[in-house]
Amino acid sequence: MIPYLVIAAYLLLTLWIGIIGYRQQTNTPDDYFLAGRGISPIVLFFTLAATNFSAFFFLGFAGAGYRIGISYYPMMAFSGALVALSFYVIGYKVWLLGKEQGFITPSELIEYCSGSKTLKLVFLAVMVIFTLPYLALQPIGAGYLLESLTNGQIPYFYGAFFLTLIIVIYVFMGGMKSVALTDVLQGMLMFVLTLTALFTIAHGLGGITEANRTVYELKPELLSRQGVGNFFTKSKWFSYMLLWSMCVPMFPQMFMRFYTPKTSKSLKVSSVLYPLITIIMFICPVLIGMWGNIPFGNLTAKSSDQILPMMLAEYTPTWIASVVMVGALAAFMSTMDSQLLALSSMLTRDIYTSYIRPHASLSEQTLVGKILIIILAIIGLIIAYNPPSTILVIATQAFTGLAVLFPTVIAALYDKKINPISCIISIIVGETVLVGFQLGVIPQSLNFGMLPVVPIIVLSSLIIIIGRMIPHQN
Repeated sequence: MIPYLVIAAYLLLTLWIGIIGYRQQTNTPDDYFLAGRGISPIVLFFTLAATNFSAFFFLGFAGAGYRIGISYYPMMAFSGALVALSFYVIGYKVWLLGKEQGFITPSELIEYCSGSKTLKLVFLAVMVIFTLPYLALQPIGAGYLLESLTNGQIPYFYGAFFLTLIIVIYVFMGGMKSVALTDVLQGMLMFVLTLTALFTIAHGLGGITEANRTVYELKPELLSRQGVGNFFTKSKWFSYMLLWSMCVPMFPQMFMRFYTPKTSKSLKVSSVLYPLITIIMFICPVLIGMWGNIPFGNLTAKSSDQILPMMLAEYTPTWIASVVMVGALAAFMSTMDSQLLALSSMLTRDIYTSYIRPHASLSEQTLVGKILIIILAIIGLIIAYNPPSTILVIATQAFTGLAVLFPTVIAALYDKKINPISCIISIIVGETVLVGFQLGVIPQSLNFGMLPVVPIIVLSSLIIIIGRMIPHQN
């Protein structure tokens, strides 16, 4: 009964905050999709952090800690600092252009900077295609979590469906204002409850030092710099850091947040605070996952993504496990609500009003965006119905596809001689090479010991640089 009461209380509180956002909202795309471009520094920080800390953070990090070991943490912590730098390098220019030109979606900015509708559509297609698998990670995480928390009384897909329904309700009603307000609550819950999970489980294992000692005696590789099976070579370490720093600002839900601040000061505050919060929080699920080898040895790769709820069930009282799992639910919800809102705004503005109903009223655009939120949520559930792989594998593939857009965004923001044709070729070639690596058509030896993202980004960047030298007309 306790898990149900805790979850119900949290979801009702979330809906109440969503209703507050609905009451403050005016029926315009600017207000519905971007909260009227009036987000304060602290709210922006919480909404950036909460949006980025997803099912991948809670379950994926713990699963990686179980399989790879403690070495996963410093790689992600260093990456957090690079991500924060990209927030300002990309975010400030996006905010400035958005304020001047009234952009709502990433694709609108790309079209303005390049003068190419074709590049806009290619950019849009990649963002949508590679965000959908990441969107599906949130109901996947919720399904795992609720099934574990209720000892199977709530089956996996029922849990995934229920959480998605709650998210759709408050996003449908209040748009970005509801999302931003709930992100503040969810961000605070994640921070407090993640630390609670770490120290509670550590206590059950005899303390952090004792838990680490036991792990070392059991499997020393888990505490090595390279990780289990020498997972982190220097090349792979570099690859992951490049991947995270380039892909995070390319998430449409993150990109669109750069439009929302009232002043550029908000971006500066977020750039300073973000690496601090990642240093503190990223260690928690990785340690818990690594300690999971003590009671739960030899889990399959896919099963290891459930190690965090399994550890809570094993080492904490039911009420503590229930409260901590609310923090995980907050992570899933704060990411999925933003993804739904971002994708719906892009499809509304870049497809519906550009090609289907150019003269659609502001209220009609908002209505279409709301309908698309429902459709996108259903697509996410369809993907989540039978999860294809581990959370880390799904995330890495989706993130690489989005990282391919990074060179084009840099060129659009900082190069006055941008060649849209070379950007289009850069994106198409980059994604084709990614698919080639995934299907095995391109041999892994061409990675030179790195993740595919490195040669892909080098190739995509070279295409844009060469294209810059070729005369063109916008």
